[in-house]
Amino acid sequence: MSSDIAIRVEGLGKRYRVGATTGIARYRTLREDLSGIVTKTLHRQREKETRDFWALKDVSFEVKRGETVGIIGRNGAGKSTLLKILARITPPSTGRGGTLGRVGSLLEVGTGLHPELTGRENIWLAGAVMGMKRPEVSAKFDDIVEFSGLEHFLDTPLKRYSSGMGMRLGFSVAAHLEPDILLVDEVLAVGDSEFQKKCLGRMGELSGAGRTVLFVSHSMPSVLRLCPRVILLDGGHLTADGSGPHVVEEYMGRGHGGAERKWPEMATAPGDDRVKLRSVRIINEHGEPMTEVDIRKPVFIEVTYWDCSGDSSFEPIPSLSFINAEGTLLFVTHANDTANRQLPNSKSLVSARCRVPGNFFAEGGISVSAAIVSYRPPYVHVSELDIAAFHVMDHSDGDGVRRAYVGDWPGAVRPMLEWELAAEPLT
Repeated sequence: MSSDIAIRVEGLGKRYRVGATTGIARYRTLREDLSGIVTKTLHRQREKETRDFWALKDVSFEVKRGETVGIIGRNGAGKSTLLKILARITPPSTGRGGTLGRVGSLLEVGTGLHPELTGRENIWLAGAVMGMKRPEVSAKFDDIVEFSGLEHFLDTPLKRYSSGMGMRLGFSVAAHLEPDILLVDEVLAVGDSEFQKKCLGRMGELSGAGRTVLFVSHSMPSVLRLCPRVILLDGGHLTADGSGPHVVEEYMGRGHGGAERKWPEMATAPGDDRVKLRSVRIINEHGEPMTEVDIRKPVFIEVTYWDCSGDSSFEPIPSLSFINAEGTLLFVTHANDTANRQLPNSKSLVSARCRVPGNFFAEGGISVSAAIVSYRPPYVHVSELDIAAFHVMDHSDGDGVRRAYVGDWPGAVRPMLEWELAAEPLT
């Protein structure tokens, strides 16, 4: 492996046997032996039902020293399996994954820590496993304890820790024992917002110091803030590898459209004999399509459709629904809420634009569903789910509400509300 390459993955694959049972030898009781005679036929039937499942298939990429790379993808995409292979926790079925340098990892809460040992003993054990000498661990010991905030629980066995406490200790150890490569899987899934902020800050420090970081997360804002490069896994395959915004845009667009969706020909456009949908676009104030939106800026959704009826009493109304990445319906809006309708009564191409103000959406992915309806009588002429998508980002500069806070901001929406502060001097 070249000296400037920290991680090299070549044709990596991991196969599991779904339904297979592990044949671990152990002592059996007489009752188990007798019942085994009766159930032997059932076990044979189960073995026939096993099948191969490839958690990873033919994955190849390289990571240079000092790079911070995000790994994203849906549940079951193979992200955690990839990191476990690189951490030498599980072997690959095909190909190989090599690392150059000392590897620190936090793949699951408590990974690499012994539940019967105290927090203090686990710190020393982790250093020994990483090949560090006692003076090296001793030099970092106080920093680890201070970062974790667990100084009062150092002599408590790990099995008495909560999941959040175990994660604090695990990350503190992995991030402070000077690893050349840090593998982190969903470190922000457990713990309070203050510790999440410290974790992101520490990973940023490691990256700035020339360490290599591989960061798996479902939090797109965290990935975009931390990782200039992002790899997308889908069904065990590497499907995208490039700049953070580009790959996240592709990930958000899968199954949700992109910044725009168009049907140039009326004959093939969705709708009925009265209304045909021509396009739905996510645009900025200049009319330019965009998938990444500054949280402080307004976002516009433009809907164009053909009114094919020629009926003066017919009023087709555009409707938009906004859904966040967790599947929560944020709100629905209709063009007749505030629009001044002065449209021709003849057949026409109609353009409608909805403006959502800045400092309204919470940070994260937003998908848009569009419909054209009429109300006399109520009828849905066309409805397209998840037709377009965009990503809201708070860049933490200028007048951004996040300011010094770097964790995920909770809530389905994030309006910038007016506050007043008053103080009276104490006598």
